[in-house]
Amino acid sequence: MNSATGTRLGVDVGGTFTDLVALVDGRVRTAKVPSTPADQSEGVLAAVRAGEVAGVEAFAHGMTVATNALLERRGARTALVTTAGFRDILEIGRQNRPHLYDLTQDRPPGLIPRELRFCVRERMGPEGELIALDEAGVRDVVARLAESGVDSVAVCLLFAFDHPEHERRVGEAIRAALPDVHVSLSCEVLPEFREYERFATTAADAYLAPKLAAYLQNLARKVVDADVPEPRVMQSSGGVVELPTAAALASGCVLSGPAGGVVGAAYVGEASGYGNLLTFDMGGTSTDVAPIVDGEAQTTTDAVVAGVPIRHPMVDVHTVSAGGGSIARADAGGALRVGPESAGAVPGPACYDRGGTEPTVTDANLFIGLLADGAVLGGGEVVLRRALAEQALSQVGRRLGLDALETALGVIRVADAEMVRALRVVSVERGLDPRDFALAAFGGAGGMHACSLAEELGMRSVLVPRASGVLSALGLAISDLRRDFVHPLIGGLDDLGRAAIEDGFQALEREAREALHDPQITRRADLRYRRQAFELTVDGDDLDALAERLHDAHERRYGYAMPEEPVELVALRLVAIEPVVKPPLREPTGRGDAVCSRREVHIEGEWRTVDVLGRDRMGSGSTVVGPAIVEFAEATCLVRPGWRGEVDPAGTLVLERD
Repeated sequence: MNSATGTRLGVDVGGTFTDLVALVDGRVRTAKVPSTPADQSEGVLAAVRAGEVAGVEAFAHGMTVATNALLERRGARTALVTTAGFRDILEIGRQNRPHLYDLTQDRPPGLIPRELRFCVRERMGPEGELIALDEAGVRDVVARLAESGVDSVAVCLLFAFDHPEHERRVGEAIRAALPDVHVSLSCEVLPEFREYERFATTAADAYLAPKLAAYLQNLARKVVDADVPEPRVMQSSGGVVELPTAAALASGCVLSGPAGGVVGAAYVGEASGYGNLLTFDMGGTSTDVAPIVDGEAQTTTDAVVAGVPIRHPMVDVHTVSAGGGSIARADAGGALRVGPESAGAVPGPACYDRGGTEPTVTDANLFIGLLADGAVLGGGEVVLRRALAEQALSQVGRRLGLDALETALGVIRVADAEMVRALRVVSVERGLDPRDFALAAFGGAGGMHACSLAEELGMRSVLVPRASGVLSALGLAISDLRRDFVHPLIGGLDDLGRAAIEDGFQALEREAREALHDPQITRRADLRYRRQAFELTVDGDDLDALAERLHDAHERRYGYAMPEEPVELVALRLVAIEPVVKPPLREPTGRGDAVCSRREVHIEGEWRTVDVLGRDRMGSGSTVVGPAIVEFAEATCLVRPGWRGEVDPAGTLVLERD
């Protein structure tokens, strides 16, 4: 993967399309085919065939297998083994509720039913063993697990993050008696304090592991037969790991697909001279947004996916169900709604002519002219039909008292409003002013909505990369190997002392050097003010500056700091990266006229005839003045009135607002 020569492959499986990017001697080759939800590996192989690649040295893969299993609650039959008296921690959770006073609101179903939660008598405390492990009780639990027919077991005992001896003995007993059952130990999955989050993350890991491992092993067999090496898998943190490591920590891959897009956007943004970006990835099923600050993707350990807390480091992505395939409908009160249901790859939007009858955002964009009637997508497997889009829009419009055009414009406005809210979540709610950022638009539909969203947020620059339709796959192809390590160390900074903190970091560094070859290491620390319940993660390279960095981070996140308060350390973190050589992005100089046609587009309240430019006819220095449409190989960009753009030497179409 570190080689600068040969072919590096990235394949991203989305809800509607599967994207491929091949880096062949520094050049970018792309392909896009429909996804195959029944078996995502078939879509991966179809993308490899469509890309016509050979001599692949490294293959990185991002997928939605783990995410979909959580969303649809289709993971393994999983049991929990925990300390006596604590079997209901997963259900009790924390006091905070998303809808505290809504009596009709149902919580997402738990991953592990109560009848599959078993207890053993034991107790560890902060200083070590308080009650010895009941070995007879462990044998009884193992026998009950065998009778229950579970596929996976999560073992979560109190204080196992600091004293894992009992937990390891329980895990050994289960593995010895039930060798075909997957076992996730919380001391291995998430060695951090806070029982609920540790239990929830470990339960998710056990719930997802059998399905993810089966998928990855199946994919590995198929790609090896196709003369492609075993895949490395994108983690939620934005780096890839070897397949066995990914299969062993399934909970670390729940944002595998979106993370690739953020990595790709950071790479393109750096090549174009933009370090501060809000990424906007609008695909067929959903839209993912994330912040990039000073060229670095921001990560969080406070993510909640499908109602389940996942405490692993994740790219700070916020997802909303407003993709090209999001279905529009009239609700019981006569209001227009868009999503969360999606037409997906099968049957797809109505205009795909593959059996779908309900209108989607793609149908609306086609009807108002942003997409061309008869356009071919997915390597020739999909042909857009405007008449079918009109028919579907009219059906919903009749229930709303609107014609097809009014319905299409309403669908786009509703989707835009949802996406603006998402962008505010990752900017304003993180203490970031969107006006200080450029909007990096990608995904098949991102360029069509980018200028409208930027106007709403007061942003003046939009970046549309040349590979915008497959940018997540590009991010996979250039991703570094990455491992994240954590060590709980709780106490006041002054009480712990510099030596104890340094010893903790050095222990993590030894682990990192065993896992990766000569890694680049970044130290981080989780800090909080004394008596606070939650912490912030700051850079830990300078131990003398830890307190000051908490003050700065707290000011940025919450608008105030408390420098007079004592600072507590909660955990030490280490990011270890084995970098790959990334080819420079180069765009040849543009030649001749890029206008390939003209098209009727409904924009700003009227139908207007606008130029349609072919991105393949443009090059470095080529310009465009709105209103106009730029058609990329796998995406479309609307340049609204008041915007103008130029292709830069890295191949990115940089749009600026007048």
